[in-house]
Amino acid sequence: MPFSEGTPRTGERRLSVNPFYGPANPLGDMAEAPPTHRLPDQPIAPATAHQLVRDELMLDGNARLNLATFVTTWMEPEAGILMAECRDKNMIDKDEYPRTAELERRCVAMLADLWNAPDPATAVGCSTTGSSEACMLAGMALKRRWAQRNADRYPGARPNLVMGVNVQVCWEKFCNFWEVEARLVPMEGERFHLDPQAAAELCDENTIGVVGILGSTFDGSYEPIADLCAALDGLQERTGLDVPVHVDGASGAMVAPFLDEDLVWDFRLPRVASINTSGHKYGLVYPGVGWALWRDAEALPEELVFRVNYLGGDMPTFALNFSRPGAQVVAQYYTFLRLGRQGYRAVQQAARDVATELAGRVEALGDFRLLTRGDELPVFAFTTAPDVTAYDVFDVSRRLRESGWLVPAYTFPPNREDLSVLRVVCRNGFSADLAELLAQDLERLLPDLRRQSHPLTKDKGAATSFHH
Repeated sequence: MPFSEGTPRTGERRLSVNPFYGPANPLGDMAEAPPTHRLPDQPIAPATAHQLVRDELMLDGNARLNLATFVTTWMEPEAGILMAECRDKNMIDKDEYPRTAELERRCVAMLADLWNAPDPATAVGCSTTGSSEACMLAGMALKRRWAQRNADRYPGARPNLVMGVNVQVCWEKFCNFWEVEARLVPMEGERFHLDPQAAAELCDENTIGVVGILGSTFDGSYEPIADLCAALDGLQERTGLDVPVHVDGASGAMVAPFLDEDLVWDFRLPRVASINTSGHKYGLVYPGVGWALWRDAEALPEELVFRVNYLGGDMPTFALNFSRPGAQVVAQYYTFLRLGRQGYRAVQQAARDVATELAGRVEALGDFRLLTRGDELPVFAFTTAPDVTAYDVFDVSRRLRESGWLVPAYTFPPNREDLSVLRVVCRNGFSADLAELLAQDLERLLPDLRRQSHPLTKDKGAATSFHH
């Protein structure tokens, strides 16, 4: 989360309290309103604290109408009950909560089977707080394996990681934190993600791996993982360099196995060493839970796995975080058990149908050009048509917000910084009915936008909270 500077106490604003929020005697215990940026001197009634917090959170907006986020915003009430019952269980205390640990182990085995590990029984993996931690762990394993193979040169030689410029910001953080050079394949023309051959050409003896994205956050498109592996196979034949691939399947790894079964992207490709996904995205679980899996024990160096004598038991752990609630892992197992393959297929197909149909509605308006159509991830990106000069995508985003819709507008990275787009993420819970309402609101605001003399958004960097 961002760093915040404390608010000076001089002239400090205080929260106002409605007397009716208090106990039976509305004046009792309400002589002093609590401050906002320091601990109150005295406790207040639980109902009062609850109402104060709830009133302020009303201004957050409706998460179901947030079409910027990939994160799950709806689950069944039964899942919520299970999560409430498990939120006090510390996931790291595997000896104290052995059944929660067993559910985590089962989820890893299910994902290994889903992603076609050579032997799901020997695939290794773990839950994480999200894909960001999972990517860090996968990157650490890549770097350590490279360092072992190059013990005569490292430290000394600087490792590098090859990926498309469209990667999620967590990969930039990994390279920064673990002192790895980021080698980025730029966008070119109408190609908005990594080019396999260009990626192979950036590899050398210091490359720890190449990251392929199964579902780019910029436009929802799949990167060609099989073509990437083929390009690296060719590189090995020419040079002897054996470069592994990590698949960042934050979203697509929970979509492609159900809707694109013939697409080869996973452990069926021998060069794929590890895969991550976000259980809290198209895994259909509230935040935050992610998963990192390696094809076998050899892909995860043993020295990275800590074995801790903790609370009376020997506990192997591979994580950046330690204490965290078991609720999300339990919810993931519930969802796997509840839906099964057919259920996941139905849910993801419904999301893709909503995305493709809504993309068609947007295109039919005539003011916009589609970059993607929602036929890979249930996500599509679009920009204004070449002849539209009265307004831009930032004006559209701003006007949609007036109706409660959060649709991000943003500029693409090099070499397509000239291109600004809107992106719609269709998740479980964003129904065809809601999509129809969005299409109607978009159509309704177009006459006003067309009457503008020019785009009105001056500070495009602040036009949307979405920056990736």
